[in-house]
Amino acid sequence: MLYRRPFRPLQSFLILFFSITLLLTGLSLPSQAEITIGRSFDTAPIVLDGKVLFHISKLTEFSAQDRAKQANDSLAQAIRDFAAAQDSPAVPTVEVTPGPLPTLRLADRHLLTVTDRDVMLGKGVLEQAVEWQSTMNLAIAKGLKERTLTYRQKAIFNSGVAVLLAILLHCGIQWIRLRWRRQQLRTMQDTKRPLKLLGLTGLQLLVWGGAGYYVCELFPQFRTLLYLVLRSFDEPILILKEQEQGYGIVDLLIVMGLILGLWVIVRGLTLLLKARILPLLGVNRGLQDAIAILTQYVLTGLGVVVILQVLGVDISALLIVGSALGLGIGFGLQNIVSNFISGIILLLDRPIEAGDFVKVGDLVGSVEKIGTRSTELRTQDEVTIIVPNSHFLEKEVVNWNHSSSVSRLHLPVDVAYGCDVDRVQTALIESVSHHPEVLAHPQPQVQFLGFGESALNFEVLVWFREPRQQYRLKSDLYFRVESMLRQYEIEVPFPQRDLHVRSPHLEQLIDLLVQQRTENAPHLYYPDSVRSQSSPPPILSSPPSSPRSISRSSSPDINLVELVAQMKGDQGLNIQDRRHRLNIYPRCFVGSEAVIWLMRTQRATRKEALRIGRLLMRKRIIHHVLDEHPFDDAYLFYRFYEDEQQE
Repeated sequence: MLYRRPFRPLQSFLILFFSITLLLTGLSLPSQAEITIGRSFDTAPIVLDGKVLFHISKLTEFSAQDRAKQANDSLAQAIRDFAAAQDSPAVPTVEVTPGPLPTLRLADRHLLTVTDRDVMLGKGVLEQAVEWQSTMNLAIAKGLKERTLTYRQKAIFNSGVAVLLAILLHCGIQWIRLRWRRQQLRTMQDTKRPLKLLGLTGLQLLVWGGAGYYVCELFPQFRTLLYLVLRSFDEPILILKEQEQGYGIVDLLIVMGLILGLWVIVRGLTLLLKARILPLLGVNRGLQDAIAILTQYVLTGLGVVVILQVLGVDISALLIVGSALGLGIGFGLQNIVSNFISGIILLLDRPIEAGDFVKVGDLVGSVEKIGTRSTELRTQDEVTIIVPNSHFLEKEVVNWNHSSSVSRLHLPVDVAYGCDVDRVQTALIESVSHHPEVLAHPQPQVQFLGFGESALNFEVLVWFREPRQQYRLKSDLYFRVESMLRQYEIEVPFPQRDLHVRSPHLEQLIDLLVQQRTENAPHLYYPDSVRSQSSPPPILSSPPSSPRSISRSSSPDINLVELVAQMKGDQGLNIQDRRHRLNIYPRCFVGSEAVIWLMRTQRATRKEALRIGRLLMRKRIIHHVLDEHPFDDAYLFYRFYEDEQQE
């Protein structure tokens, strides 16, 4: 299956948002006399065929909207009347009636009375009326021209050319899109191709938006409809009565676009500060993140205030709306706010930093990044877990790197009762001392914790420097401990219970049953290789009365010379050349067969037979043919040292 890298949601949203904002802003600019954010209720536009001619102000008795509506309706009706009269060659003109308050009239219809509030700075009332007269006459002449048959035919032709050009551009962009996608599927190396494809989609939207706008500008009816649509975006949806100003959709989009642009710039400056400047100052990774995030917050906040002030938005008026919205949003987003504040506390107090190895709740891992709402934690399985920041303040957090990376590791070890504790201590110290990751200072220690139900409880304490490697180090040390315990012949116990019976008759019965079971025990290991002969007399000075009678203290009671003679005699072990894989081992015997021979001839239990065999190895009478294993009840080859000397 070919790999397809998914689109990043944030990048996709930003590109689409900027495309739509640019399109709506570009379409709305021609319908506005000046580029401003927010709409004041003191003025209203005079519009003809979707073109804004000028703005008029409100009066004491009439609002600006009422005055503009009367003038716009009169202009539209006059244009319709003159366009319907095809036989009238004269073009209607707007006339100015002089006086203290000049009036503008069209075909005996009152359009507008010019007052002192309508006059721009440095102009008189009559001068302003004459200027508006000229503007309206040009608009009327253009409107009547656009309603002629010749103009309509030319407009239809230009519209067809514009649509055809848009189709060609759309097909060209689509061809580039398909070519890039084929290259991406072949190489699968360019990580920015999805972003480019989304940019082409935005470009196609701009092409069709521009073509549609051009076609609407050719026809007065379409231009009027486009003006009404764009005017709906400009209608106030957020009204500030204290400021007597309203903000429409386009205004909000422009503000959001500027804020997003500010965020992109601040983000770039923050990354530059974190990647280039702070490392030169020798700042550690955790402090770099804290400084970068706080710098981003401060610059973004100041930038938003400056943008709003430049656009003429009164911040004090927005505080009332912000406080009401904040009260309602606070209840619904209290968890997000809590995590945000927790993130600020983590950055300032720094109980954890990027790169620390921590444990919070049941999660253990390395801190990758401390964000505004959450912290990224990478576990030992290379899985990234997003943890809310509030968890680090509400729960107990274990930080192995907070003050020092040197930590102590605890290794519980249990051994069987009867083992020499000094020997156990020596074995445990020797097993962990030579590991390269265990520190020599402080030295490893072995503590005797106490007597358990089935074992002697010890604990090995070692110091190490890399907390992230503690689980691997613990496994390595346990491997070494197990190998050393086998080498020192120290048993690891299993849960057991001892039953003490004090009846002498019952003890005799148990000894008799044990003896009969030993004599009649089946040969479990390779019975075909064990010769069935009469058993020689046992060489132990006194037969053991219980399975525990043979131990290290009872080794002097065994006549090893006589035992070896019996083992090598006619009724002894099956000593012969043996083959394993492609190798031949001369004059050796099998460990499992030797255990069975000792159980049968010496009337010993399996455990006692193993102890006798290991005693022979310690006395350097027998050994494993490759010197890799101790004496064991298994299919392993052993040889007498005397046989090697004879060879």
